[in-house]
Amino acid sequence: MAESMKDFERELEASFKRIDEGDIISGTVVSVDESGVVLDLKFYAEGFIPVEEFSRVPGFNIKEAVQPGDEVQAMVLRRDDGQGNILLSRADAADVLAWDRLKELQDSGEVLDVVVKGIVNGGAIAYVEGVRGFIPASRLALEFVEDTEVFLNKPIQVRVIEADKAKKRLVLSAREILRERAEVEKRNKISNIQVGFVTEGTVESLQPYGAFVELGNGVSGLVHISQICDRFIKHPLEAVKVGEVVKVWVLDVDLKRKRIALTMKPPKKG
Repeated sequence: MAESMKDFERELEASFKRIDEGDIISGTVVSVDESGVVLDLKFYAEGFIPVEEFSRVPGFNIKEAVQPGDEVQAMVLRRDDGQGNILLSRADAADVLAWDRLKELQDSGEVLDVVVKGIVNGGAIAYVEGVRGFIPASRLALEFVEDTEVFLNKPIQVRVIEADKAKKRLVLSAREILRERAEVEKRNKISNIQVGFVTEGTVESLQPYGAFVELGNGVSGLVHISQICDRFIKHPLEAVKVGEVVKVWVLDVDLKRKRIALTMKPPKKG
């Protein structure tokens, strides 16, 4: 009986509460069809969200995304839609609520899984919290992407790098995530290389102070000019050339700086 009285009091309180246009309210999904979603608002009338007001993400499928029993926040557009329901917009509510969340995501640097929904001049489009975000072509990958079309409808991980509510500008980036992973991968590869290890590598570039040798798996090491040969040389070009395959020994591995010191001079036998 006590529980019934509490329910009655809640219903009575709900009957007196006022809902105004622009309010953001919560409700439970009662039914879903191609036209939209009906919500139980615990109020004198049910809420209705037309399908075009539920989400503005291209390709959105309301029957796949929404199920009876889901809790939904929506903005009041009109207190009466002409059918006795309260007309609502989840898209408008999401837009208002999203920017605070987007700012949190920018501050936290959280990695987000998104799908590229469009290609525009200079980059790609993806949605976060229902908000249209721009991924510049320079931030889609580690290197600048010429053909952005290859990303269309593909999943990609990004971070929010700019969330400007006043300008309605959301900028996303995948590059930093890819760079961090590449650094970890490189560090792991370097950690497997031991001092004294001998291998063959390809000279990839020459500098006045030495030669960089590619050891495979994206790992390179430096042969200082003093370690290229036994005779004195003023420039590595006097002894090696780019593209030449050379035999090298590992002198030192610096995991912190991710550097490998090499020598082309066979170690002296003790």
